[in-house]
Amino acid sequence: MAGTASTTLELRDIHLPDPISWWPPAPGWWLIAGTILIIIASIFLFRLYQKKQALKKQVRAEFEIIRNEFNKAQNSIILVQSLSILLRRACISFYPRSEVASLTGKAWLQFLNDTGKEKEFLSEHGQMIATAPYLSDNTTIDFDAEKLILLCDSWLKAQPNKNHNKAGAKS
Repeated sequence: MAGTASTTLELRDIHLPDPISWWPPAPGWWLIAGTILIIIASIFLFRLYQKKQALKKQVRAEFEIIRNEFNKAQNSIILVQSLSILLRRACISFYPRSEVASLTGKAWLQFLNDTGKEKEFLSEHGQMIATAPYLSDNTTIDFDAEKLILLCDSWLKAQPNKNHNKAGAKS
């Protein structure tokens, strides 16, 4: 065995595994990213819901003020003018301004019919919303104020839960 002591073994260098790639992420990272997206979407939808509810509460409060003032003063002209202004402001808030702001006369009343539960705005007491706001304060008009109040109340209760895309659709 004299000849084997001087020979060296030919060994290969140590092979390390390839470095871990950052892409694709491990399933846990996908789960965290999905959870974060769901949380962000939930917060956004909740804030949108809160905004709509706050707007609806504000409009309802103004409606109650108008109703109470009418019960005290019994002034039909001021009632119709106030209800007309409130419905117009509510429509501009609940629906796209481009669809609502330019409506007048029968088109305005038809829009109110299309976006509410009751379809009475084209009736005699409903038409007061389109005509009476332009009368002078000393004009005397005869109509059923309670029917008009109930009609406006019903319309306001139906808002803003309506689909905005169907707001201008004719029925």
